[in-house]
Amino acid sequence: MRLLRKPRPISRAALELLNATNGFRPLGRKGYRTLAFFWFGWPTSEVPGYYLAASMLDTLRRALRGDFRGPRGAFAVALTAISWLVLIAIHRRGVTTPRPVLRAALVDGLGPDYIEVLQRLPATPSPSGRPTAWRTTTSRRRYVESVNIVHYGPHGRANLADVWRKRDLPREGKAPVLVQVPGGAWALGWRRPQAYPLMSHLADRGWVIVALNYRVSPRNRWPDHIVDVKRALAWVKENIADYGGDPNFVAITGESAGGHLAALAALTSDDPTWQPGFENADTSVVAAVPIYGRYDWHSADGEGRREFVGFLEKFIVGRSFTRYPKIFTDASPIDRINKGAPPFFVVHGQHDSVIPVVEAREFAAKLRKVSTSPVLYAELPGAQHAFDVFPSPRAHVSAEAVGEFLSWVYAQRDESH
Repeated sequence: MRLLRKPRPISRAALELLNATNGFRPLGRKGYRTLAFFWFGWPTSEVPGYYLAASMLDTLRRALRGDFRGPRGAFAVALTAISWLVLIAIHRRGVTTPRPVLRAALVDGLGPDYIEVLQRLPATPSPSGRPTAWRTTTSRRRYVESVNIVHYGPHGRANLADVWRKRDLPREGKAPVLVQVPGGAWALGWRRPQAYPLMSHLADRGWVIVALNYRVSPRNRWPDHIVDVKRALAWVKENIADYGGDPNFVAITGESAGGHLAALAALTSDDPTWQPGFENADTSVVAAVPIYGRYDWHSADGEGRREFVGFLEKFIVGRSFTRYPKIFTDASPIDRINKGAPPFFVVHGQHDSVIPVVEAREFAAKLRKVSTSPVLYAELPGAQHAFDVFPSPRAHVSAEAVGEFLSWVYAQRDESH
């Protein structure tokens, strides 16, 4: 005889409410003990509409089955309804709060007339509108042809890159270029499917984007990761003109570990120790946009910092900080800040459970004190780590703001020439 599972409507409703609450505000944001809160709260905080629709349909199905009979059932429905209200609040926050914060960062860093500067740019091909969730998911097929998958270095699949461009972009043109460095705790480094909202937004507007893989740990040890990023930059400078890009206008961005590598590359263009065999290659960039990145590899102050340094020692560097402190300080963007840094736009989520937002605040504040270039900082309300992986309203608005920042830098370059 088949045993029927006994419905537990209150337990299920309590879990739904807990998930929604964790998406609204992570139940833990201190060190690596909170990774579980991140994994469960991350999709809920970025695409709550999917959870809301699924929960409503499932609640209707269970109601028709009779799971909510009696007082206990009514209480479960009440808890579920509260979770729906929380999900609606998350969605509303994701739609309404990013744009004012990002616009304030642009005005603060570039000046109130930055829009007028953008309007002086030459007209670009008309974009086909903000990417929908479906278009963002499939956007790589729109912009990356098979001939645009390239090897930028000698390390096989670890040195593959996708060149994103509109198919009708003139090959002899000089479009602005963005290099995209993926995240993954220096242990993944896979170029797909990260930053699709940003890359599709810029490609739609006539940019050329190079999304790269790089060698990762524990199979490879630091500094192989940054060497590959610099090798990719050297390849771009030498070859991107064949794809319609301008080798004299190359910016860089990245998320999480990729944000660390992007910031580090932007601050160390004159460091030959990370360019073995191509010491004289030009690896400079005109702008950097690190997104929820790591900027300090050695400080033990703060929640989770000792665990992070231990992770680096064991899995990424393979050496002790006590015996080899210079390796860790040299790899820290916050220790490589200099007055010649290019323009920076630092973006981080307020509710980041993986990399505390205080690290981004400290990096941006120190950079502003030293650099002679604009330094922008945006802290997105309610945003988790990896907030831009999903095609959410927050991801699209962030992509638009980053596009405006990079276009402003491009306009300044044009005026100086």
